[in-house]
Parts: sequence; structure tokens; C-alpha cells
Amino acid sequence: MKPKHTLSVVVPARNEATGLAVLLPLLRKQIPATEIIVVNDGSSDDTLALCALHGVRVISHPYPKGNGAAIKTGARAATGDVLVFMDADGQHQAEDIPRLLEEFNKGYDMVVGARQSGSQAGLHRAVANDVFSRFASWMVMQPIADLTSGFRVVRASKFRQFLYLLPNGFSYPTTITMSFFRAGYSVGYVPIHSPPRSSGRSHIHPLKDGLRFLLIIIKIGTLFSPQKLFLPISAGFFATGLAYYLYTYLSSGRFTNMSALLFISAIFTFLIGIVSEQISALHYKNIDTRDAEE
Repeated sequence: MKPKHTLSVVVPARNEATGLAVLLPLLRKQIPATEIIVVNDGSSDDTLALCALHGVRVISHPYPKGNGAAIKTGARAATGDVLVFMDADGQHQAEDIPRLLEEFNKGYDMVVGARQSGSQAGLHRAVANDVFSRFASWMVMQPIADLTSGFRVVRASKFRQFLYLLPNGFSYPTTITMSFFRAGYSVGYVPIHSPPRSSGRSHIHPLKDGLRFLLIIIKIGTLFSPQKLFLPISAGFFATGLAYYLYTYLSSGRFTNMSALLFISAIFTFLIGIVSEQISALHYKNIDTRDAEE
């Protein structure tokens, strides 16, 4: 890190004492004299005692609130102007932090550890992450190498601008990545290898959380660029109405109510998209104001 930066590492943990026992000594070795915050998300194991043993700062939730809630708690409490987020389950390696920081110092606002082939926990997650990344890339019009990676270095002031958008569950990486891209912030990627979990089991439910990821991609995409969603839908209504009109005109020589309904739906959807674009401009205004204050 350059001297002008101060660094805080935020590690959300729920019943990850075994993983923390390995991670915390490695963090002290890789980045000594750095603030390390473990957000204890209602753990029932030895997380508190282990953190006390290693002398790290602990913030505890009285009950499990979710990975995203733990991230928000850590981001609010951190004193560094640069934040490192990583998991406690052994899938993120402390020795990769210097590589992410090196890339970050090239002028990025956020650098993400992009998991390479063989790093995903199961084929279904690898396929899902690839599909979501491609869809999100289309929404924000920028390539996204890994949409759901929780291992990242980010400028604290810019990260906190989007805390109100972050969900309490496991889809915070999706939200913050798309928000940064649409706000025009610089996002970089560093390839990493993520080994299997060192202990315990994942709290992610593929079907439920996968649907949540998809909804969040749509929500954030429409929040910053509504026409990316509304324009294709409007075009679909118009094309369907036109095709149906041609069919009924050629077959029976008339214009039907269904064709009229489809054309009207296309117009209304397009107008809703325009209004939504105007509303979304308020988010850019607020972001610029907060940047000026900081």
C-alpha cells in the first residue's frame, strides 16, 4: 500500500472458528499493523475466543443477520480509507491481498479477486456464476469477470455510498459490482484460485439465492439504466403486435384488438422506461454531491 492509504480488513464470520484459526495468523503475517475486523454474525462456536486470542477487533450481531448485513456493519465501523473484504472459510487466500492491492494502486476504485476455472464449489455454481456474469455485463455494458466473488479491495468512501442498496443476504457482491459500474467507477479484476472450504458448510442455498441474484441484477440494472430492460420489452411487444397484425390482415383483412393492445403496451413500456431514466438521474446527482463533500 502507498503511505497515503490506511487499510482495514473486514471478515464476516458465522460459525467459522476453524477457518479463522488459519486465516488470522496469515493476515497478521501478510499485512502487519493493519486493522482487522471480524464481524461475528451470531456465531455459536468459539469465534469470539479465537478472535480475542489473535487480538483482532470483533463486532458481534446478537443473532444471524446475513453475510451482507455483516459486510455493512464492518464497512461502517472500519477506520481505513481502503477496505479489504474476504471470507473466513478458507476460500480466500491472505497471500493474494498484495496482488489485489498492487492492482488497486493503479487507480481503480475497486479490485475483485476473480475465481478461475476449478475454483467454484460445484459445477452448478460455476455455470450459474457465468450466466449471471454475462447477463450483468450486458446490463452495465462492461465485462464482468466474476460477479459473485466476495474477495475485493475497495475505496471506502465510494463503497459506503451504496450501503443502502446492499441486501442482508449473500448477494452483496452482485449489488456493489453493478452499482460501481453504472456509477462510472473503475473496477478491475485479478485472477485468483479459490480452494474448497477448509471446514463447515456453505450457508448459500443455490435455488433460493440464485433467484435472488437474478432479481438483484435486474433491480440494480434498472436502477441505473432502466432502458436496458424496458426498451427490449417494448420492442418485443411492438414486434409481436406487428407480426400479429400482418397475420390477421393477410388472413382476414382486419386489424384486431389484440394487435392494438400489443402496440399500446409497447408505447406504455417505452414511456415508463423514459420516466425511469429521468428518476435514475437522481442517483448520479447524489453520488456527485457525496464525492464533492469527501
